[in-house]
Amino acid sequence: MDTEPFDLAQADAYPTVTQISVFLVERVGELLRLTRTLDPCDVHILGLSIVNAVDTAIVRMIVDDPDGAAQTLRDAGFAISESELLVVSLPHGKRALLETWSALLSGEVSVSYTYPLLTQPKDRPALAVMADNLSMAAANLSRRNFTLLDQSDLAGGY
Repeated sequence: MDTEPFDLAQADAYPTVTQISVFLVERVGELLRLTRTLDPCDVHILGLSIVNAVDTAIVRMIVDDPDGAAQTLRDAGFAISESELLVVSLPHGKRALLETWSALLSGEVSVSYTYPLLTQPKDRPALAVMADNLSMAAANLSRRNFTLLDQSDLAGGY
């Protein structure tokens, strides 16, 4: 009997960054409470997007320590979820967004949402991108010589 392990197909590896989404009740001071909760644990918010709905908001954040931030927020009673997205370093010039969208469209990738980072990792503007197919998005951006960043690229970028 053959006892060799099975060969398993491996997924394409591409760099991702962890996004933390926080559900907030729409009340005065909730965003301040969220930010103050992270302050003692020395977590830095590197990217931020807020989506309002009726009486609620979803705060999407990229931080330099997602594990520490997630635990701190859970311990403080916040409802959170974590997801992976791409962070792309933008090229120089006024056509940076045009070139980014063209690269994604070439793979028929649909962008769900995007927001800029507050810092400039590797001294370049960067954009968080959630797409319907992260693997295809990463492949198309890489083919067009875009630099995709991972969590380690964001450390110390504050």
